Amino acid sequence: MTTAVLPPLALYIHIPWCVRKCPYCDFNSHAQQGELPEADYVAAMLEDLDQDIGYVSDRAIQSVFIGGGTPSLFSVDAYRQLFDGLRQRLRFADEAEITLEANPGTLEQGRFAAYRELGINRLSIGVQSFDPLHLQQLGRIHSGDDARRAIASAREAGFDNFNVDLMHGLSGQQRVDALRDLDMAIDSGASHISWYQLTIEPNTEFYRRPPTLPPEGELMAIQEAGFARLREAGFQRYEVSAFARPGRQARHNLNYWQFGDYLALGAGAHGKITRPDGRIVRYQKTRTPKDYLQRRPSRSQPPEVIAADDLPFEFLLNALRLRDGFTPKMYEQRTGLSWTAIDATVTRLQQRDLLQQSAGRIACTERGYAFVDSILQEFLPG
Repeated sequence: MTTAVLPPLALYIHIPWCVRKCPYCDFNSHAQQGELPEADYVAAMLEDLDQDIGYVSDRAIQSVFIGGGTPSLFSVDAYRQLFDGLRQRLRFADEAEITLEANPGTLEQGRFAAYRELGINRLSIGVQSFDPLHLQQLGRIHSGDDARRAIASAREAGFDNFNVDLMHGLSGQQRVDALRDLDMAIDSGASHISWYQLTIEPNTEFYRRPPTLPPEGELMAIQEAGFARLREAGFQRYEVSAFARPGRQARHNLNYWQFGDYLALGAGAHGKITRPDGRIVRYQKTRTPKDYLQRRPSRSQPPEVIAADDLPFEFLLNALRLRDGFTPKMYEQRTGLSWTAIDATVTRLQQRDLLQQSAGRIACTERGYAFVDSILQEFLPG
């Protein structure tokens, strides 16, 4: 192994509560019952960070992502207490990207301006669809008008960098419906659009009672028409389901896909850290909010060192999502491994038109994106 270079460090914060569990959702989220324990949860996260502060050393936080659940259920006062505590313990890079996920059904007028005052400078607004029938099918608690008002309020508060989350391939959805949703997101002034096909995941209501989805041919037609519409509007597809205006890629998500490091706070959150000695560890917080608050059995499961044999797969599982791929130098810096160990495999996949190299970067071909699971199999330890 070579010496791994410490990558950028990010922070993921998980708020596990939501108003109602959506039937497609397999995230660690729990329907709100009664008043949220905001103060106790913020205190627990800061106490948790004190236990993990050794992971940080003198590294600056480059980005923060507050996900859920529904983070916009928490009050501005709760976030003020949280960020006061974070800034006492961590060093934030200049111009750090700080993103909050927001559900249009849980937002109050005037809250966006308060978010900006706290240093939150990017939003991810969970719209999913503007169509009332599809919103009802997805179990969303907001209307299309709620979504439009939330976006307008965000812009009025000065947010010029925000993502709109949209799904396609919904029950009964036609191409014209999916494109109408995209047009509304584009016209809203969004700088970033996450546009992905509904998938039926285990341990969800949709898995137990599957909806009738469009046939495969129509799903492909919707996808291709959507890709074209986004290109025409000036959005670049830089990841499997992420589209951004120039310079507006999600830096926090790019850090994941480039095998960067990230601290974890909150129930069920996952972290990855590169240690100064080159070891790369993953760790996870206990999942249920009650156990996290009460430290049962503890807030963190024991960290797991990623074995050297697993690192090629782990790196490529992320990096091959990116349309621009990665460089061999980045591979060596982020894994601590020599490129020569996988060079022959990469060359063989290039010969099969699954990978390509351009300007020194390795990425999937268009054909390769359809067979990415097969590509990754080539890098599993023998």
